Amino acid sequence: MDPILARVERDVDRLMAALSHLPEGMARPFLVLITGLPGTGKTCLGRELARRLPLALLETDALRKSLFPVPMYSAEENARLFQACHLLMEELLRKGVPVLFDGTNLVEHQRAHVYGISDRLNVKLVIVRVTAPEREVRGRLRRRLSKGQTNGHSEADWEVYKKMQPREEAIRRNHYVVDTSKDVTSAIDKIVGEVNRWLKG
Repeated sequence: MDPILARVERDVDRLMAALSHLPEGMARPFLVLITGLPGTGKTCLGRELARRLPLALLETDALRKSLFPVPMYSAEENARLFQACHLLMEELLRKGVPVLFDGTNLVEHQRAHVYGISDRLNVKLVIVRVTAPEREVRGRLRRRLSKGQTNGHSEADWEVYKKMQPREEAIRRNHYVVDTSKDVTSAIDKIVGEVNRWLKG
């Protein structure tokens, strides 16, 4: 086997092994794509959706450490991680397992891989852009990195946020925008409702 292909397959297997819960396959699986800058609340929103919907939760911050125990966050590392995530996502959806993909997903050509998977497999795609005011984000990132208050797996700080901010591109497909500095109950209800209508056919 080609060594690059073999490495990719190993990466996908390692990510699969890292998933804590897989729901049963279904006839009409769906895909939720979450995008947003660090500290905007993507992971909290994703986990709330995972409590309301049967899905496999793919969090890039956690999965990265399955491939890279000491992450460097280089372009090469990012490309390898997202390639494996996209392949795993497609494998799960082909088995009928719904997926929520939680990552920054800031660039449209990167999101195009997810669009392609949805289109090829004819699965429902729900896109959610997560935002929060800068002052709120800065406070969250400061608290996250404070001793004893690490939240989730992300190691991004304010400098990372500011570095990534100019890279965020407009989403060219219909999507929800959720400001997590406000009550997100209504937004979550709308997303869950859209998915449930798809599931009912």
